Amino acid sequence: MEETTLLADPELEAIRQRRMQELMAQRGNGNQQNPEQQDAQEEAKREADERRQLMLSQILSSEARERLARIALVKPEKARGVEDVILRAAQMGQIAEKVSEERLISLLEQINNQNTRQTKVTIQRRRSVLEDDD
Repeated sequence: MEETTLLADPELEAIRQRRMQELMAQRGNGNQQNPEQQDAQEEAKREADERRQLMLSQILSSEARERLARIALVKPEKARGVEDVILRAAQMGQIAEKVSEERLISLLEQINNQNTRQTKVTIQRRRSVLEDDD
C-alpha cells in the first residue's frame, strides 16, 4: 500500500503543478488592463460606496443603521438587499422622514414573508414496482 502512495504522490504533484500554472496563466490573462485603469475602477467603486453610505446615513436613524450593520455581519447579501430597497424607495420619494428601527424591522419582516411564500416543498413518494394497483 505504501508503494502505491509513493507512486501516486509524484503524479499528484505533477497535476497540482499543471493546475497552478493554468491558474497563474488565467490570472495573468484576466488582468490585461493597465494599472491606471484598475486604479480608476477601484476609485470609482470606492466613491460609489461612499455615496451609498452617505445616502443611507441621511435616510436611516442611528438605531436603524446599527441594526442593519448587525444584520450585515451575519447576512451581508440580505443587508445589501434591504439597503437597495430603502434607497430605491427614497429615490422614488416614498420616504419622507428618517427610517426608524421599528420601520426597518417591519420592512425586514415583509421581505422575510415574501421569501417564505416563494418556498414550497412537494414530496412525491415512489411506488414500489411490486405494488399492484388492483
